Amino acid sequence: WLNPRSCHSDPEIRTEIRIAGIRGIQGVVRKTVNDELRATIWEPQHMDKIVPSLLFNMQKIEEVDSRIGPPSSPSATDKEENPAVLAENCFRELLGRATFGNMNNAVRPVFAHLDHHKLWDPNEFAVHCFKIIMYSIQAQYSHHVIQEILGHLDARKKDAPRVRAGIIQVLLEAVAIAAKGSIGPTVLEVFNTLLKHLRLSVEFEANDLQGGSVGSVNLNTSSKDNDEKIVQNAIIQTIGFFGSNLPDYQRSEIMMFIMGKVPVFGTSTHTLDISQLGDLGTRRIQIMLLRSLLMVTSGYKAKTIVTALPGSFLDPLLSPSLMEDYELRQLVLEVMHNLMDRHDNRAKLRGIRIIPDVADLKIKREKICRQDTSFMKKNGQQLYRHIYLGCKEEDNVQKNYELLYTSLALITIELANEEVVIDLIRLAIALQDSAIINEDNLPMFHRCGIMALVAAYLNFVSQMIAVPAFCQHVSKVIEIRTMEAPYFLPEHIFRDKCMLPKSLEKHEKDLYFLTNKIAESLGGSGYSVERLSVPYVPQVTDEDRLSRRKSIVDTVSIQVDILSNNVPSDDVVSNTEEITFEALKKAIDTSGMEEQEKEKRRLVIEKFQKAPFEEIAAQCESKANLLHDRLAQILELTIRPPPSPSGTLTITSGHAQYQSVPVYEMKFPDLCVY
Repeated sequence: WLNPRSCHSDPEIRTEIRIAGIRGIQGVVRKTVNDELRATIWEPQHMDKIVPSLLFNMQKIEEVDSRIGPPSSPSATDKEENPAVLAENCFRELLGRATFGNMNNAVRPVFAHLDHHKLWDPNEFAVHCFKIIMYSIQAQYSHHVIQEILGHLDARKKDAPRVRAGIIQVLLEAVAIAAKGSIGPTVLEVFNTLLKHLRLSVEFEANDLQGGSVGSVNLNTSSKDNDEKIVQNAIIQTIGFFGSNLPDYQRSEIMMFIMGKVPVFGTSTHTLDISQLGDLGTRRIQIMLLRSLLMVTSGYKAKTIVTALPGSFLDPLLSPSLMEDYELRQLVLEVMHNLMDRHDNRAKLRGIRIIPDVADLKIKREKICRQDTSFMKKNGQQLYRHIYLGCKEEDNVQKNYELLYTSLALITIELANEEVVIDLIRLAIALQDSAIINEDNLPMFHRCGIMALVAAYLNFVSQMIAVPAFCQHVSKVIEIRTMEAPYFLPEHIFRDKCMLPKSLEKHEKDLYFLTNKIAESLGGSGYSVERLSVPYVPQVTDEDRLSRRKSIVDTVSIQVDILSNNVPSDDVVSNTEEITFEALKKAIDTSGMEEQEKEKRRLVIEKFQKAPFEEIAAQCESKANLLHDRLAQILELTIRPPPSPSGTLTITSGHAQYQSVPVYEMKFPDLCVY
């Protein structure tokens, strides 16, 4: 007559027996307050009987409260007449009396009950139970429950996707409640466990795809893939919710933690094992991690940009490894927008368009601080390069151009002084030139998309800096395009069934933004416009040389050719240095040349990255003069062959006399210089 799980055939008698049993348990729980039973009731052998009995009766509730807030408290009448409500009330009392030492003993039987009765899928009852647990225990013990959920997730890591998704959703509910109070030392543990299971889910998904592609088609493969996506979305949602409720100092640590897990070239710090994922799995895990990072960075506000985008975070974020796919590039830009938009202007810039009056947007901005200026001097070229190369990708869609436009606009609002404005205009003109010349063989839609992006940005920046002559030039070009080449404007090119031109070579220059006109207009307003005449060239990185992306490799080769003679080297022979047989033999010997070339390239890249712009420009000019002098020397050079195979070779020119070179047994045919 005290069996809380009674299955008597008479419903009324069954209810009475269950109520009597639950009241007996409730009496035992209340007696523990001032009784010696307090120490023994929490032992596992007792909890394994008490907790499942209560849960068994709680399952009979027909409508489970699934709201975010705490479950509603039962009325006095329900407590007396309904076994399910009485069991829930007793369960609350039991958890409310739990202490640090016995909390886990009360929670673990819940997992066993849910596993045994397969209540993770669907998981409404599981969510209901853990809401009761989280709201009933003392707040300082919340992290114990979270640790138990994480441990159970690890134990069930090979279960069906929907079971794992059910556990993760329970974790989300627990974290949502714990985040309002104290979550203790489990912050990194939560993220580390979730990221580990994210990798496992992607690995399972990749294995299923490989298994389904061999032999007969598995009809369950698509269903399994969709189930794994449910797991991945649940993980990302949990990471995002948890991260967005952390204080800023902890959130910045989590941002670095997640970024350190993203597989990118040249970093060995990430601890996610991707050896079994393959290219498709690696791309998938990159997307999942960036989506997690996007949710964590949402709403993050830093006083200075260097706090939000330190070098250790920015370098892997802008890595070419994360530019191989249009979706990856979108996520990278969106993460950057979250961290860069400190005055909530992004919503006003949504969509790429020609804005008639930027003042109507009521853009919020502050004076650029010294730290932000320093950040742009150090990292500006890196940002420009990412935007420049991102515009020239063949798989870009409209959203990519919209995000690139927003990036340029946010840099202008948040980080632009006069020097940065000039650099951004140089970047825009370089993009226009690349679309016209089309060295990358982009489709016509992408070329027109770049032209539209440039038009939208120059219209925005001209109004932001409010230089009348500059605004007039931009407005005139846009007006001519509206009448003669509407496909160069965002409102038309991104519209369905837009007519595209067959080529861009025959267009009049009135359709383009001209550097000399812009320089003239800005120079009249006090801007330093000397650098506008120097074409923008993207910054070089070490990863470019190993990248499969043709456009980057070509750019690197061009830059190394241009700058190679600007690097001082001890191996360079001066005009008056003695040329000996050993020197010639050493020059012919190719051993070690690879290392020397590698070091030489490194010096070139480092010089290009760190040297001031004025210094590089001056050296390019000096190189041009040097080439002119060298050409004059070559034209005057004469070579007199030796009279015999063992003679000497004498080299003379109009500017220098070299010492004779012993040739010993080297044989020379008649030499001619053309």
